[in-house]
Amino acid sequence: MADGILVRQLHAWFGQVHVLHGIDLAIAPLAVTAIIGPSGCGKSTFIRCLNRMHEVVPGGRASGQVLLNGEDLYDPTVDPVQIRRGIGMVFQKPNPFPTMSVFENVAAGLRLGGVRNRGVLQGTVEQALRQAALWDEVKDQLGKSGASLSGGQQQRLCIARALAVRPGVLLMDEPCSALDPIATAKIEELIQELKRDLTIVIVTHNMQQAARVSGSTGFFLLGELVEFGETGMIFTNPHDKRTEDYITGRFG
Repeated sequence: MADGILVRQLHAWFGQVHVLHGIDLAIAPLAVTAIIGPSGCGKSTFIRCLNRMHEVVPGGRASGQVLLNGEDLYDPTVDPVQIRRGIGMVFQKPNPFPTMSVFENVAAGLRLGGVRNRGVLQGTVEQALRQAALWDEVKDQLGKSGASLSGGQQQRLCIARALAVRPGVLLMDEPCSALDPIATAKIEELIQELKRDLTIVIVTHNMQQAARVSGSTGFFLLGELVEFGETGMIFTNPHDKRTEDYITGRFG
């Protein structure tokens, strides 16, 4: 079953600072949902709440419900580590493990999960690198350090690492902000491929990118979800004046 996410009355804090205020949002399965808004509006906090990474930050806590196929990820009986296996994450700056080879970077999550069979590891690593559109570029360099790759290749390596444990959802926090236009185009192409098998949520400050890759877009401002809807509508006919002001560059 494809993974859809329903967010109900999500609040988040850093210590005493209330950073998300009662977010209600339905993320469609096997589609790309973009989250846009000015810096500091709560976009990254929001997606970190979806796989419970927000609470790893000192002082970070959240309340409300995040339902994945009907299961509340904030239920006390749910193991956050298992959640993070099912909901992968790719960050703003490519962060391959610098002391590990390309192969070991992709295999890291599998090994943590107890996979020891060499054949299974090799097959899964190859499949993940193919899914991340990187296999043809690195198949003869699997023993090289992951840090030796170009920036765009490193980001696709991090995507392969997330894909290797076969998540149902992939969260991407400004995945192209450190990349040049050619590498960005490759990642965007890859997102279109991956949505056949995955539910994707992407935070981006690049509104053209949100318009290109997503089916739905949410506009956040000061920790609130101002507007959410079909991407074309949000960009051409928003209902809220604040959305229009942001999209037309009046602030942000």
